[in-house]
Amino acid sequence: MRRALGAVIALAIAAALGVAACGPIATRVMRKGAERALSADAIADLPDGLHVALCGAGGPMPSTTRSGPCVAVVAGRTLFVVDAGTNGARNLQGKIGWPAGRIAAVFLTHYHSDHIDGLGEMGLLRWVGGNHHDPLPLYGPEGLVDVAEGFERAYQFDAKYRLAHHGAAIVPPEGNGFAPHPFAAPALGESLVLLERDGIRVSTFRVQHEPVSPAVGYRFDYGGRSVVISGDTKKSDSLLAQARGVDLLVHEALSPKLVAILHDAALKAGNTALAKVMTDIPDYHTTPVQAGELAQAAGARHLLLYHVVPPLPVPGLEGVFLEGVSRAFSGGITLGRDGTRISLPSGSKAIDVSQP
Repeated sequence: MRRALGAVIALAIAAALGVAACGPIATRVMRKGAERALSADAIADLPDGLHVALCGAGGPMPSTTRSGPCVAVVAGRTLFVVDAGTNGARNLQGKIGWPAGRIAAVFLTHYHSDHIDGLGEMGLLRWVGGNHHDPLPLYGPEGLVDVAEGFERAYQFDAKYRLAHHGAAIVPPEGNGFAPHPFAAPALGESLVLLERDGIRVSTFRVQHEPVSPAVGYRFDYGGRSVVISGDTKKSDSLLAQARGVDLLVHEALSPKLVAILHDAALKAGNTALAKVMTDIPDYHTTPVQAGELAQAAGARHLLLYHVVPPLPVPGLEGVFLEGVSRAFSGGITLGRDGTRISLPSGSKAIDVSQP
């Protein structure tokens, strides 16, 4: 008994000493990690080509694995972002390791709240983190100027505080805010080149998300590789025309089967307003199978599903969400999560997928 009691006391003392040592050890680990992180250049380390990462793989409903819609694209060494949903900027820096200060431009597909509610933070982090003397270039269809001005007004006090605290040398006042570049959305089936430099071409095309109009998608071409990002849309022949032969199709997807479960649950709970929303939303989105059919018709080589609706909180639901997609599309299929990355190296046919 005495021996056992002595052993227990010894273990307790050892545990206490271990806990006491944890703080200094953790501090050293943090110091080393911070030094590595701040001296690294994750974008420079990428092979030349097109690289796509999901800074937000979900839609408007809360999810622990899929934040608001946000797609980061590196073309060569230039970082672009399509849409700026909740947590997009934080995921870009935290999960992906691409600094917000490196963002060259943001492209918005439409003005549903889940696609723009992180825009203020993204602009702020780009300004403060990049020592920029120019505001963040912002592209989008009609209505863009109103959106940009609204966020600038909402963040006007924050900008004053940071300038007063850090000084103009660190946060140049002329770099605050947005430089909007609105465009008239092209007719269905047509495209419009928005940016062409350093071998990079970014073009836009109209999609079908009525009553939301205009709504657009984007295509990125660089180094002989190509990516199309759908934005929110029902199955669209206009998108099909722009996605022909694309290496990677990043397409939204909604499961009517799983949305119907939420509809029935809302009715049982007496929440008729939510039930009506669940009835309405399938008609202006694309099902996973329809996205597969479109990818097949376009001759796309890989399909990345994002804007995943509804959330998939229970193990096994990802399989339900993907039912029938592999029969519709013969290429590679990835169901996106925050942090999913796909690389398309220049001068190659490789499609390298990395899941968090």
